[in-house]
Amino acid sequence: MSTKLYVGNISFNVTENDLHDAFAAHGTVVEANLMVDRMSGRPRGFGFVTMSTPEEAQKAIEALNGASLDGRNLTVNIARPKEERSGGGGGGGRRGGYGGGRNRY
Repeated sequence: MSTKLYVGNISFNVTENDLHDAFAAHGTVVEANLMVDRMSGRPRGFGFVTMSTPEEAQKAIEALNGASLDGRNLTVNIARPKEERSGGGGGGGRRGGYGGGRNRY
């Protein structure tokens, strides 16, 4: 069973290949993804790496959490499941904020 890792504090110069290579030294990398801003297309400074086994994921965490990659110390830990989001921004109350089509008067 594969294990997904969160990787934070990634330099904007790092590519998905760089990320893959850094983690491949500690086990089999199933997937490496950098998150980018939808509007600008620029990197957001974090990503996810999926390792093939929980043991390899743990080895990668121990080796790379706090390690420097392109001058930045990485934050590496087990990724939390994606949280469900409600259907729109909020402003609290009946006015204020985009309500996703709700709260019509």
